[in-house]
Amino acid sequence: MDSYEGKATLEWWANPSTCLSSIPVRVAAHSVGKNWTCEATPEPPLTAEDRESFRFLRQRDPHFTLRLHHASVLLVNVVETGTEGRLILTAA
Repeated sequence: MDSYEGKATLEWWANPSTCLSSIPVRVAAHSVGKNWTCEATPEPPLTAEDRESFRFLRQRDPHFTLRLHHASVLLVNVVETGTEGRLILTAA
């Protein structure tokens, strides 16, 4: 089993030159064979205003760029869980 835990950034791009949101997160990704799971938690936690903006962008398009701090980039689908602040990321 391979895993990664560390800091990353979720970015929402309106077009190739305009990033409308950049959220620092802590991610925990685990893979077994071709299957992987990833959870993310904003660090620091989002303010009420930031949560509202984040939800608005997700309603427009749930695909975000996940930028890991070792230069890896992955397009992910972001889903909020019932637990405040916890996000599930899947490959887009």
